[in-house]
Amino acid sequence: MSVNTASKPDLFEPFSMGDLELRNRLVMAPLTRNRAGDGNVPKALNAEYYAQRASAGLILTEATQISPQGVGYPATPGIHTAEQVEGWRRVTDAVHAAHGLIFLQLWHVGRISHSSLQPDNALPVAPSAIRPQGEAVTYEGKKAFETPRALSTDELPGIVADYAAAARRAREAGFDGIEIHAANGYLLDQFLRDGTNSRDDAYGGSVENRMRLLQEVVEAVRGIWPSQRVGVRLSPENSFNDIRDSDPQGTFGAVVDMLSRYRLAYLHLVEGDMMSGESHLDYAEIKRRFGGVYMANNGYTRARAEQALKTGAADLVAIGRLFIANPDLPQRFAQDAELNEQDPDTFYGGDAHGYTDYPTLMQQRRSASA
Repeated sequence: MSVNTASKPDLFEPFSMGDLELRNRLVMAPLTRNRAGDGNVPKALNAEYYAQRASAGLILTEATQISPQGVGYPATPGIHTAEQVEGWRRVTDAVHAAHGLIFLQLWHVGRISHSSLQPDNALPVAPSAIRPQGEAVTYEGKKAFETPRALSTDELPGIVADYAAAARRAREAGFDGIEIHAANGYLLDQFLRDGTNSRDDAYGGSVENRMRLLQEVVEAVRGIWPSQRVGVRLSPENSFNDIRDSDPQGTFGAVVDMLSRYRLAYLHLVEGDMMSGESHLDYAEIKRRFGGVYMANNGYTRARAEQALKTGAADLVAIGRLFIANPDLPQRFAQDAELNEQDPDTFYGGDAHGYTDYPTLMQQRRSASA
């Protein structure tokens, strides 16, 4: 693995991540936008959206379900049918034509779903039958979360196989790599945390048992992708989707120790709690224990990103919402230009408005001089 060692790295300098050369250290974070077409198939509008943002050092796609059981929200894309692969191929072709790099984020929501979104209206699944507080987003509006069905031990190899099949389809779709979504209260995170995992089999109890499913997923996808094309996302303190752990530093320290053995492309950390804004963990210690490329995320601005790089707190910085309104965010940061105002009403669902119609800096300057 190749990691830059400059004493004061710059956000805009190239970065070697394994065998990939990123044009800068600014990563477009995964952003759910609820704009997939029928059959949860990416469409031409999605290809345009991602291609507009290809100046990022790396694009991480919106979370993409590995199976029909993994669906948790309306109009989110999948990677489990031939049509979805074809749709994603349009996206990767467009990004590559714009000289960008793009990883697909693999997703199973677990209990954060609703029976109306599941095959045959079945209950959502989870490590344990613990109902989350809050509401699911369905095609009929918000509905109270249901008590999920606990997965049996003999079902778990099938979950791992779904991740492997999705990883294989991601290669067919032309992606440069994949990210395993083990954060934000979704299925793999539900197994990791003791607030949602009360199992008494080989996948519950000790930290070693609770991280077993994630480890099996990592090993399965490494049979399809080289390790240097596989990233993992974690969120040790995030309480989003009603999730918690009694000892996040201990739990995720052990998880990172396990992941460090695989020499992955990167470790992607949501630092702190997205809900409260609080942060108490020693992320420098997590970075040290991982030993590879560390990608920081959660509320980063240009100033914070530059500081994290210069102090060695991060190797890459993932930014989300600023990329929604600013398709040319790296250029705007580099020129210290004014940023477009975001329109939160168009974040989730809709058409091109609030999705592909945000102007670039060049377009704004041409308009001003016309």
